Amino acid sequence: MIGKFGNSIESFYEENIIEYIKTLYDNPLNLITLIIDISIVLFLLVKVLKFAKDSRAWQLLKGIVLLVVATVVSNWLQLKILNFILNSIMTWGVFALIVIFQPELRRALEQLGTNKLTKFFGIDKDIATKTKEDIYKIIIAVEELAKTKTGALIVIERDIQIKDIIATGIEINSEVSPQLLVNIFVPNTPLHDGAVVISNNKITAAACMLPLASDADIAKELGTRHRAGIGISKESDAIAIIVSEETGKVSIAKDGTLIADVKEEALKKILIKNIVTEKFNNNKFTRLEKLKNMKISFKKNKQK
Repeated sequence: MIGKFGNSIESFYEENIIEYIKTLYDNPLNLITLIIDISIVLFLLVKVLKFAKDSRAWQLLKGIVLLVVATVVSNWLQLKILNFILNSIMTWGVFALIVIFQPELRRALEQLGTNKLTKFFGIDKDIATKTKEDIYKIIIAVEELAKTKTGALIVIERDIQIKDIIATGIEINSEVSPQLLVNIFVPNTPLHDGAVVISNNKITAAACMLPLASDADIAKELGTRHRAGIGISKESDAIAIIVSEETGKVSIAKDGTLIADVKEEALKKILIKNIVTEKFNNNKFTRLEKLKNMKISFKKNKQK
């Protein structure tokens, strides 16, 4: 089997690679096609490996690679009995793999007929849309925590990175989920004490320690969560959402200022305005300005 495999590789090399290189001399434009061809193959290979790594197929894939290497080595060392056994395993292994990987193969084929195919190729939804959806999920979690008077502190990172704060907590790196946010702050659980940091559309870490604002900055009746929320909003441009465990009221800390007793609709407007509208509208404005300047520059050069 190994001999046939080697002959087929040699035949493929002579009939395709060598001939393809010869045609490049006659038509150099074929180089563009070659680059596109190689790019697509490499892209698909990376995606397939990533897909396999995220499933139980990864361990089996490593086992297959080890089996192939052992077969080649046994053939090279002329270990005929071992080579015969390994070749037999590889021959029947193809059918075994179809059975073993049946759930993964079925899921991959099903995705070809669904919109999940765009996600497989990395064409995910617009980042502004996803950010807005994440904000709605955060609001759902906050309202649920407020109803049960469960104390919570959620920090949303913006332009200024707060990696030093994230490093003080427990890494989570999960998609934003109302259920997960609510569950984190359940009293007497390991992660409930501290802040959750949301960064790059992910719940990055929990149980994070925040800098506390001084006594002069806030009213005496406010507790540690409110001090911490104001503290992080003063040291960065992050927005902190605080749920009081005494009253169940929701507050927002932004730019060192605390907005107390924020209702659901107001919370939605504040977060959308400061996290989505300002950021993405500014990006669009910057792109339009650059395009405008390029047009002006082009006209000036043309006139010269």
